[in-house]
Amino acid sequence: MGKKKIKLISGILALALSAGALFSGCSLIRTNSAKDMKRTVAEIDISKTEAFQKEFKDKSEYFDAIGSTSVIKRELITYYVSVGYSYMNQYNWDLKTTFNNLVTMLANNAVLTQYATMHLLSVKTESEGNAVLDKFRELSGKGHKEYEKYEYLLGEDSDDVKIAKYALMSSINSAIDSVEKDILKEKNSTSGTDKRTTPSNVDTEQDDYYPKKKNANGEYVTEDGTVIKDDAEVKNYVLDYDIYTGYEKNSLENSGTYKDDRDEFLKKESNTDTRLRAYSRYISSLSNFNLIDVSSENLQDVHSLAYVEGDYVSQLKARVINKYYDMYEDEQLQKLLEGDTSHLDTVYKELYDFQADSYKTESAFSTALGEMSDSSLILYSPKTKEGGTFGLVYNILLPFSTSQSLSLTALQSAYKDEEVDSGYNAKYYIKRNELLKNITTTDQRKAWFNGETEYAFDATGKVDGYYGASDWLFFENNLTDTDRYKAIDKYIGKYSYNGTVVKKADGKYEFGKANTLTIDEMLKEFSGYVNYVLNGGTSNAVTFDGNYNSTTWQPNGYYENTDFYKADKNDDKQEQIDYSKLVYASGKVNVQTDRGSALDKDTDQYKAMAAVNELQYAYTTDTGVLSQYLGYTVDAGKTSYIKEFEHAAHQAVNNGEGSFIVCAGDYGWHLIYVTYTFDIARDAEGNQLGGEVYASPDWSKVTKEGTFEYMFYECIKNNNIKNISTGRQSEILNKYSLEDVTVEKYEKAYKNLLNLG
Repeated sequence: MGKKKIKLISGILALALSAGALFSGCSLIRTNSAKDMKRTVAEIDISKTEAFQKEFKDKSEYFDAIGSTSVIKRELITYYVSVGYSYMNQYNWDLKTTFNNLVTMLANNAVLTQYATMHLLSVKTESEGNAVLDKFRELSGKGHKEYEKYEYLLGEDSDDVKIAKYALMSSINSAIDSVEKDILKEKNSTSGTDKRTTPSNVDTEQDDYYPKKKNANGEYVTEDGTVIKDDAEVKNYVLDYDIYTGYEKNSLENSGTYKDDRDEFLKKESNTDTRLRAYSRYISSLSNFNLIDVSSENLQDVHSLAYVEGDYVSQLKARVINKYYDMYEDEQLQKLLEGDTSHLDTVYKELYDFQADSYKTESAFSTALGEMSDSSLILYSPKTKEGGTFGLVYNILLPFSTSQSLSLTALQSAYKDEEVDSGYNAKYYIKRNELLKNITTTDQRKAWFNGETEYAFDATGKVDGYYGASDWLFFENNLTDTDRYKAIDKYIGKYSYNGTVVKKADGKYEFGKANTLTIDEMLKEFSGYVNYVLNGGTSNAVTFDGNYNSTTWQPNGYYENTDFYKADKNDDKQEQIDYSKLVYASGKVNVQTDRGSALDKDTDQYKAMAAVNELQYAYTTDTGVLSQYLGYTVDAGKTSYIKEFEHAAHQAVNNGEGSFIVCAGDYGWHLIYVTYTFDIARDAEGNQLGGEVYASPDWSKVTKEGTFEYMFYECIKNNNIKNISTGRQSEILNKYSLEDVTVEKYEKAYKNLLNLG
């Protein structure tokens, strides 16, 4: 299955309805009758355009089967609740502008659906015969539900249909869950409010996922219980999921995997009564917007509601459009390569030349480096004024305690000295070291146990091997169910909580005394976990320089330093601090490094980086680094960081990827790890030349995830090929979404909405 390429028109409504801010306009919209909600606000028929008739001149018999599309007022209100309200706030639109723009968006969606339907119907007819066209025409006629023709087009038992059903039902369950949690918290809240940044993709499902029915042995089965063999040519998986409302027809027992998916709070606190109350509030919100008719619809059967049926149609339409995009994309990508890589070479050279012209200065390159991502690659690095190296680093900060910070402030006042470039004389650093020596830290992940969301789980029997002081790991879904959930980038997931935890019968966690770490114990933990990840603990990849003894886990003479000055004064005749004497320890993770494969998950370079990143999440109090792509940017020259950090980071970056260093600072201890460098080509004398970051790309690696070639190829697919996905969408709309030809609007039908409020 391809990735989702368009946003669903109404697929997010269920979630939007649970947001209290949207209820402000409900009483105004409620003035419209249920009958009024069925009025047509726009009609769309792309077969009327000359361009469509020309493109499909040999398939004119399809036109009546595709037919026209009517957008009714209820769809417009649905879209307003979903996105229109936020558009008004974001773009400062008035109501008239908002609703007119929403009608245009709905019309555009209809154009895309009709065009995609035409292509899919053509392909299906060519494959299965003319009976397909007759059947589709029949299902498009009276006596049939609108969703029937789209189910037939996609395949009634296809993954596309099951994904559409799952997307609809899971969004409705999420909305009811949200309301039920509010009800339960009105009584008593057992969830906390603490937060700690989590990695990306936590609990994010794969784009093509839907729950499949299994038997007691965990084997996939058909509806009648027949086991689906791995080598089966056709695998008729059964969607194992449903909406839970509290009514008997939609009971928890009949909700399939939703029963197991619910979070711990609902599993513990929810009952049939609270679910019924939550569903009632959900229905009430739909009624307030006149999206359902409480007088005529069977409210106890959620699947029979006109709104739910309409939302299902929207989900199916999205699958139709995306399936067309997948087909079109495959065709274009086949043309892209066609056995050679000349196009890749051409695009690479164009981007390289552009960057070579744009990144001539260090400041311009630094800005680009700060925006680097999987889809914003840097191909060119300039030479630097002083021959230094640009790089990216992680930072594990072990901070001063509150009392230590107060003592530090007193020291800064007592030893202030304008004749020293740092502003403090040598005695300040001697006294600061005494404070630094007593810094201790603890695992910062308590919020992942009892915060807003419970991410912790007992890994006993669930994860094969992990490291640390307890059996508590985090993000069970991503760690144990990779078929369903996306992997967490740059995160191993096997560093257990460093402390004692007991989960009591009421579901609450009880923490024992936290395991505290000094900087030396942190280095021991750092070394131990990285070695464990690289080779199960038998590896000695982490080595220290001579300034630190990793046998005794003590620095060599660090605290004996009393002279922190350089020999020469600067131009301002000031004493200069020798920041190398504030480096506590340094070393390297000795793995083979390759800038072009740094994000290849099979390499030791990646594994080491991911292990250090996980330790960041566990210990650093510098949470800003947790949201960075590969850490903080370290410029080759002067930086905005404190002098101690700047010196240490430069030293580490110049030593290359995998280097680490610990330095003292006014915030505490900094454990810096180098994730990526831009140490470009040099001449025979060692002078930088400036030039390619990735020398001579090997395009045979375009299918190997994590390599530069793979990411570059993905960038081309997603951004640079004309007419792929969004580009193709724009082309279709420009050709076929023509006012007064394709689209006819009936503003009178929604005129009363333009004056709400």
